[in-house]
Amino acid sequence: MRTIKHTALALAGLTWGIAAADLDSELRTALQTAHFTGQVGSSITSRLGRPINPRLADLGRLLWFDVSGGLHSDNTCGGCHSPSNGMGDTQSIAIGIQNNNLVGPHRTGPRNQRRTPTAANSAFYPKLMWNGRFSAPSGDPFNNSMGFLFPAPESNVKFLPNDPAVTHLLIAQAHIPPTELVEVAGFTGTAGTIGPRFDAFDDGKGGIVPPPDGSGFRNEPIRQAVLARLNGNANYRALFGQIFPSVAGGGPIDFIMFGKAIAEFEFTLIFADAPVDRFARGDNRAMTVPQKRGALLFFGKAGCVSCHAVAGGANEMFSDFDNHVAGVPQIAPLFGVGLSNMIFDGAGEDEDFGLEQVTGAAADRYKFRTSPIRNVALQPAFFHNGAFRQLDDALRFHMNTAQSARGYDPRRSGIDRDLTYRLGPIEPVLARLDARLVNPVQLSSDEFQSLLAFVKEGLLDDRASKQNLCRLAPSSVPSGARTMRFEVCEQR
Repeated sequence: MRTIKHTALALAGLTWGIAAADLDSELRTALQTAHFTGQVGSSITSRLGRPINPRLADLGRLLWFDVSGGLHSDNTCGGCHSPSNGMGDTQSIAIGIQNNNLVGPHRTGPRNQRRTPTAANSAFYPKLMWNGRFSAPSGDPFNNSMGFLFPAPESNVKFLPNDPAVTHLLIAQAHIPPTELVEVAGFTGTAGTIGPRFDAFDDGKGGIVPPPDGSGFRNEPIRQAVLARLNGNANYRALFGQIFPSVAGGGPIDFIMFGKAIAEFEFTLIFADAPVDRFARGDNRAMTVPQKRGALLFFGKAGCVSCHAVAGGANEMFSDFDNHVAGVPQIAPLFGVGLSNMIFDGAGEDEDFGLEQVTGAAADRYKFRTSPIRNVALQPAFFHNGAFRQLDDALRFHMNTAQSARGYDPRRSGIDRDLTYRLGPIEPVLARLDARLVNPVQLSSDEFQSLLAFVKEGLLDDRASKQNLCRLAPSSVPSGARTMRFEVCEQR
C-alpha cells in the first residue's frame, strides 16, 4: 500500500514538474519578448556614472524629514512620502500644510488635489507627478542634453541643457516642493520671523494675491526664505560644509546643493528586486505558480503591459509614463477651511482636468500619467485620487472600466468620510476613455486571482516594507524643529 501511494505521489510530482517547466519556459519567453531583464535595480550607479555619496544622501534624508523646509514648519517631504507606505502617501488624497503632525491613518488637515505618488524608484522615472509636469525631454531622467521641462510659474526649460550642476531630473525637481503652497510653503508670505516680507504672496489678511505685474506667483522668494533658514543654522552649515567646499570656505548654501542632497537620498530608495526580477535573472523558484500565471496574463491576455510597460524608457518600472484617460471616478473634497485648499476644475468645481492644467489643450482633459506599479501592495489607495482602497477593487476596475465607473459608490469604497460627499461627472470622462479600456477583459475567477497575486506579490520588493524603511525617520533633525510622528512606525 505504501509502495502504491508513493508511486502515485511520484507520478503526480513528475507531472507537476513538467507543467512547471512549461510554465517557466513560457513566462521566460514572455519576459524576453517584453525586454524585461530584472536588472534595473542594480543599475543605479552605472546610470549615474558614479557611486552614491552616502554622506550627501544622509544629508538629504535629514532634509526630507525636517519641517523647517516649510515656511510654517508644518510639512516636508516625509509628511506625504512616508516610510510606512513605501515612501508614498498614507492618504487617498494628500494632506500637506496645516496638518496635525501625524503621518498615517489619523493625519488630518485640508486636502490637496491628488494622492502623493511614491518616491521609491523615482530615479528611473522620465516624468514626475500625476500629470507628468516635470519631465526630461530626452526621455531619460539621467540625461540633461535637452534640459528639463517645468510648468509655470517656472520657465519652460527651468534647467538648461547640459548644466553640469543638474545632471538628473530629481535634482531639478527638488527645487519645487518647498515652493508648492498646498504641499509645503503655505498660503501666507514670509513676513516677520521667517525673513523679508514678500508682497507677491501676502495680502495682509492671511491670504495671497498675485504680483501686480501679472507674472504669476514667484517661487524664488520662497526658496530664498528656505535658504535663509539653512544658512542661519550652524548644524546645517556644518553638514553642507562637509560636502561642499564653498560652504566650508564661508560661502552660502544654495538650492542646487539642496536639490543634490534630496536627489541623492532618493537614489538610495531603489526597491526593484521583486520576485519577477529574480525570476528574470534565472531563479525559477523566486515566483509562486499563481504569480507566474498572473505574470503571463499581465504580459498577455489581460493586456496590462500595454500601459504598464517595461521596455525602453519605461526602465522596467511598469509604466509607459504617458498620459491616458483611465475613467477614474472624480472625487472632489469640499473646498473650505479644514476640508480642502484646492478649487477643482469644471463648472461645478468638482473635476480634475489632469494634463490639461499643464498644456492648456482640451484634448488632454482627464489624462493622467500611468502609475508605476512596483511595490503597489504597499499603497493604502489607488489611482491619482485614491478612489479605491483595496488593490483587488482597483484591478477589477480595469477589467470593466465603464461599468465600474458608473456604479462607483464612494461610501462603499473604503475612502475617508470627508471624501465621500460629492463626485464630479463621470460621463465626460468616459467619453474620452482610452481605447485600451473600452472593451471589458474577460477573466475567470482563478485567472483574476493569479493576476492579483502577480501584481500584489510578484512586484513587491520586501526591502520597501515599513519594517525596513521606518528606521529612516530620524529622532531629531539639525534645525531642532519638532519631528513628525509616523503612526505605523510607532506601532512597530
